[in-house]
Amino acid sequence: MYIPKCNCTKNNPERSEPEKFFVHFFSKKWAGLRGSSPLVGFLRATALKLGDDVVDKWKAKLKNKLKSAWKYIETFVKWVMIGSFTGEIGGLVGTLFSTTLQHANHISQSISYLIFFMPLGGIVICGLYKMCELETDPGTNIILESVRTKKHIPWIIAPLIFFSTAMTHLLGGSAGREGAALQLGGSLGYVVGRVTRLDEKDMHLSVMCGMSGLFSALFGTPVTACVFAIEVISVGVSYYSALVPCLISAVVSYGVALSFGVTPMHFDITQHIPQVDFISLSQVIVLSGLCAIVSIVFCILMHKTPKLMKKFLKNDYLRAFAGGMIIIVLTLLVNCRDYNGAGSEIIAKALNGEVKTEAFLLKMIFTAVTIGCGYKGGEIVPTLFIGSTFGCMMGNLLGLSPVFGAGIGMICLFCGVVNCPFASLMLSVELFGSQGVILFATGCVVSYMLSGYYGLYSSQKILYSKLKAEFININAK
Repeated sequence: MYIPKCNCTKNNPERSEPEKFFVHFFSKKWAGLRGSSPLVGFLRATALKLGDDVVDKWKAKLKNKLKSAWKYIETFVKWVMIGSFTGEIGGLVGTLFSTTLQHANHISQSISYLIFFMPLGGIVICGLYKMCELETDPGTNIILESVRTKKHIPWIIAPLIFFSTAMTHLLGGSAGREGAALQLGGSLGYVVGRVTRLDEKDMHLSVMCGMSGLFSALFGTPVTACVFAIEVISVGVSYYSALVPCLISAVVSYGVALSFGVTPMHFDITQHIPQVDFISLSQVIVLSGLCAIVSIVFCILMHKTPKLMKKFLKNDYLRAFAGGMIIIVLTLLVNCRDYNGAGSEIIAKALNGEVKTEAFLLKMIFTAVTIGCGYKGGEIVPTLFIGSTFGCMMGNLLGLSPVFGAGIGMICLFCGVVNCPFASLMLSVELFGSQGVILFATGCVVSYMLSGYYGLYSSQKILYSKLKAEFININAK
């Protein structure tokens, strides 16, 4: 029987190479068949149809895969560029801010009578915020809320918090710098997002990108800055989509700060870290549990003091003036300047085993009065001060090395007030190295659980219970 040759590829020049291959393959396969012409024609037509379907499906799948791959590549490149840009600006701003605060604290310690101008400085700070229509200053809370909502971050927050924090440190107020860093970084990230015309969801990532960049520049802890930015917003849910931009921003900002001579925080306590055994674990568990209690007291004090001051002194200017006067009186009573400013020198002394028994309690009072009366700054460095001094004292009583106790106290108190166990663990590694990671991890989880639902930031959402696998969605107390 004569079987005509298939001229499909010649008669259809528009066919692609894969189609020609399938047509040629199936034509040759069926060409050897013996039977009636109608049957062979039917089989040929079926083979050609199957070949076309397979080619179309393969083309569709390949097209979808390429689209998906391109989307990942495009998003990755976008966030590398935005993260790098934000990190460079954050590194410059963070370096300037860190240098300004260092000089402010040095001048404050050198010229002791500057503290008598603190009430006047409080009035100036209060007037600036009123002038910018930010009488009810939301502080760091507005940054955290902007990541979860459509809340707008006023650009004026950045220069305001920069100037007011520097003035607070210069005049002897007890405050830190991370609150200002988060506000500076958050507003910077928001501006970058507006300039690059990001959509609402990407704008949230840009804010977190700015937060991690400034935090990293100030503390010299890029991994902690990245993890903290994605963990602090909502406890129980981490924004993993922000990992790439936050880490890139933090690393770039860290590099910029290093190039300008900003010294990262690091302490060598390796020789004082005990072996991991039942006794050392028990001592760490007890100390971290006590740190959780101190963290609760500190959070309550930080939230109740401004409410108490507003109850008795409703006028903002009068409240700021009174707060300055209280700090002056307290400083004269203790007859030293240990509790004014950030207190980095006292942290270093505690990590050398030197501590005053009452230091942690006095720092809590000084900080609560300063922030509660309208002065600006952060609470994290005071937290590290309180944790290191308390840990140094209690660690010695529990049989631990006071140096190691100070390190555990720092990390556990930080964990208790911010509810960020993973960021706290990363902080321990970047500050002290990885040798005692098991003991620090134990302290973090104990402090996290026993600190309850208290926290420094009232807008922080705690989505999941610390006691069971249960969705609770409450704000930190």
